[in-house]
Amino acid sequence: MNKIVITGGTGLIGSAFKNGKKFGSKQYDLRSSIETDRMFQEHNPDIVIHAAARVGGVGANIQYPADFYYDNITMNTNIIHSCFQHKVKKLVCFLSTCVFPDKIDYPLTEDKIHSGEPHSTNSSYAYAKRMADIQIKAYNKQYLTNYFSVIPCNVYGINDNFNLENAHVIPTLIHKCWLAKQNNQPFEVWGNGSALREFVFAEDMADIVMKLVDVYEGTDPIIISNPKEYSIKDVVDLIVKYMEFEGEVKWLLDKPNGQHRKPSSNKKLLEIIGDYNFTTLEIGLKKTIDWFKLNYETIRK
Repeated sequence: MNKIVITGGTGLIGSAFKNGKKFGSKQYDLRSSIETDRMFQEHNPDIVIHAAARVGGVGANIQYPADFYYDNITMNTNIIHSCFQHKVKKLVCFLSTCVFPDKIDYPLTEDKIHSGEPHSTNSSYAYAKRMADIQIKAYNKQYLTNYFSVIPCNVYGINDNFNLENAHVIPTLIHKCWLAKQNNQPFEVWGNGSALREFVFAEDMADIVMKLVDVYEGTDPIIISNPKEYSIKDVVDLIVKYMEFEGEVKWLLDKPNGQHRKPSSNKKLLEIIGDYNFTTLEIGLKKTIDWFKLNYETIRK
């Protein structure tokens, strides 16, 4: 049986994998080539799922661009090189939709990653992630390794980051609704709720990656997305329902909606793994909110 190591194992995506040894930054500092090599020596993996990253909201990316670039590019560089040195059979490296250019024709497809500059607010993070794709291609070409990267769309689920300063949209809305309920205040949401987004439940993401490990022999990046779009109002309505919130939902119309749509194509993914029965937002949100309620005191918030 293949030995699997998952970096970022305490985070949203890493913790969703059912098999493998999962490690977080407390076990190994992947910014250190020595620490990274020690992880490989101690566990001798056949397969590596590299989900570790330094992530943050727009404010953090603007304030600490050098940190975001350095931490991510060193982690990726160390992991990829150690995989080569220790003869790892297969590496899956997580990128981000941030790698795509700011100005782009939709839907997002894998061939558009390097076709323009990323958005200025997170360009350091985006370029560091793009370089993982470049390094993987270089190692595959020179050393005939079998590495590839995946590009997830909006992932949510159990063990998410619910910090209101840097969480993504679903965990932010869940936490805000919870606080509104506890404090008997309106649940305030930016914009009018018309923006459309694609969401993938973290457990689906982990399951799909393991299917790719089993059947994908290519080395090009793969977008992992659920093509069904939900409006932010759809998301808010479901959160209100599962949170049993009976107060006022206050739409802050003076705040931005964000980009109206950011559709992506999962055509390449489905050509490889076949049709996939994605967890519906209704089921995924119910599981996430139930977990949130039970674990509120210890979640990342």
